[in-house]
Amino acid sequence: MSEQGTPAEVIDTSRPHPARMYDYFLGGRDNYEVDRAAAERVIEIIPDALPSARANRDFLRRAVRTVVVGGIRQILDIGTGIPTSPNTHEIARESAPDVRVAYVDNDPIVGAHAAARLTSEGSTGFALADVRSPETVLGDPVVRELIDFGQPVALLLVAVLHFIQDEEDPAGIVATLTEALPKGSCLVLTHGTQDFHQHVEGDANEVYQRSTASLTVRPHDGIAPFFDGYELLDPGLVQVPLWRPDAPLPDVDELRRVAFYGGVGVKE
Repeated sequence: MSEQGTPAEVIDTSRPHPARMYDYFLGGRDNYEVDRAAAERVIEIIPDALPSARANRDFLRRAVRTVVVGGIRQILDIGTGIPTSPNTHEIARESAPDVRVAYVDNDPIVGAHAAARLTSEGSTGFALADVRSPETVLGDPVVRELIDFGQPVALLLVAVLHFIQDEEDPAGIVATLTEALPKGSCLVLTHGTQDFHQHVEGDANEVYQRSTASLTVRPHDGIAPFFDGYELLDPGLVQVPLWRPDAPLPDVDELRRVAFYGGVGVKE
């Protein structure tokens, strides 16, 4: 057993996991040698992986603050990854201390860290589930305990859907999750793209294929339909540094290094 009660046999440290690779990109320490090697290979192919990951994290902070200031008091954060402070609930509670957060991830190691760092906070919980099975996510007892689907919810799908292949129907997954949300709920979504890296040598997807999830980056017009049924808040679906920046914008060359689109929509 792990220290948090996760059975050791379900924790696979022989293959890299995107959540632990992302932790490495953010400068975290909750990763294994296999994750670090895979992440370094991605950085070798796409040096802009680091600024992209960090810009994506900054977007998360701004987006969570925006939806909470707008009145949201419950958040379903799917694909949360290794807890990296400030976490979603910490950001949210800067504006509203009563926000409830249900974290969801499919990695048992994330679950072990969540038990130590997230679920001890009160009004937070962790569910071990996979976004590929949205009905299971929605029906999880932890999710049901924390989230009242009769009231507006902020659904966070941050850096998640590019790990869902086309044949796994990412649009259908989002639609199923959306159907469970009442009017006034929000979708906070970011997605990797190659729109700004058309001439990258090598294929980072080859690295992810050897991990527990393959990578499917999409263009702007392949990401925008995920917001069907939502009204996008200004400035729409844009490169993440351009979404309601609270610091000086990067210059053109720095902006070109960010391979994520992001947006926030309100369910109509």
